[in-house]
Amino acid sequence: MLLAIDIGNTNIVIGCIKNDEILFKARIATDRLRTSDQYGVEIKNMLEAFGVRKEDIADCIIASVVPPVFNSVYTGVIKVIGKQPMVVGPGLKTGLNIHVDIPSQVGSDRIVAAVAALSLYEAPLVLIDMGTATTVEVVEPENTYMGGIIFPGVMISLDSLTSRAAQLPGINLDKPKNIIGKNTVDCMRSGMMYGTASMLDGVVDRIAEELGHKSTIVATGGMAQFIIPLCRHDIILEKELLLKGLNIIYKKNRR
Repeated sequence: MLLAIDIGNTNIVIGCIKNDEILFKARIATDRLRTSDQYGVEIKNMLEAFGVRKEDIADCIIASVVPPVFNSVYTGVIKVIGKQPMVVGPGLKTGLNIHVDIPSQVGSDRIVAAVAALSLYEAPLVLIDMGTATTVEVVEPENTYMGGIIFPGVMISLDSLTSRAAQLPGINLDKPKNIIGKNTVDCMRSGMMYGTASMLDGVVDRIAEELGHKSTIVATGGMAQFIIPLCRHDIILEKELLLKGLNIIYKKNRR
């Protein structure tokens, strides 16, 4: 059984994969102050909660975009399973031809998502990952990773708005009934959700214009389930894209 871990800025996604089947997926909060012992306990408790013994774990792979947290999680995993995890980064085989100015600066989560999407769909692809940041990536035929776009995620934008505007309350992300809000909460909800959906639609149109062709569009990330249904483009929602990608990269580089 493979333990797959993706360390994001807001959440750490943990999953176990056996024979290419994701047995479970769970999230714990990313905390830069936690020690390796604390992360080890959390990971051990999460495995036990889903009926997985540490003896069942044959290996582990980790992707991280949070350097201050990576070492604590990495060491914590070793304390739990007694094995050194594989780490997504330079030197691992991914099958991607990365055509950007500085390949080492491409976030490991973006690489993992691209690898997973290519295993499911044919290029050209546009990949949307809606987490702490919202990223849009372009993958052309022959597995050519062209780069993409990064802008603030939905919750960052919302937190910034409510923290800087004293009279605006916090809101949840229920689907707005109408585009035109009749009260402050509905106006904020409509602006945040339809605004983000419209931004994604516009970005996809501009990418198609620049490339000269349309692409298959795939979305993932915690916020995608709220925003993607409001987009006008046909966008495929893949909730398990990162875990699938970690499994594929592990198999390409298995020790």
